[in-house]
Amino acid sequence: QVQLVESGGGLVQSGGSLRLSCATSRNIFSFNAMGWYRQAPGKQRELVAIVTSDGNTNYAEFVKGRFTISRDNVKNTVSLQMNSLKPEDTAVYYCNAYVYPTDTHSSRTYWGQGTQVTVSS
Repeated sequence: QVQLVESGGGLVQSGGSLRLSCATSRNIFSFNAMGWYRQAPGKQRELVAIVTSDGNTNYAEFVKGRFTISRDNVKNTVSLQMNSLKPEDTAVYYCNAYVYPTDTHSSRTYWGQGTQVTVSS
């Protein structure tokens, strides 16, 4: 059973910063990619940023230049540094781990329980 445990959410003023962390119960190289998604009330869950096992990153347009995703291969954690936060960044942020499909198994996706980020204006 894979566990992803997020931490670091909270309340911050507009323009402030927060750092989210996600700890995995499995060796981080078990996953082909890890990332962060978010879901605001009444909206669909959306991709924020991902980092692959070889270190490539991809960001949603709305966070480029403000958020940075990183991974610690020793501590088996993935972090999201969020700067210049805006009220529209308010959402529950979810850690995600993904395994590509192979000849022997289908793709696998794992989710954390989510952590609330609230940005006040």
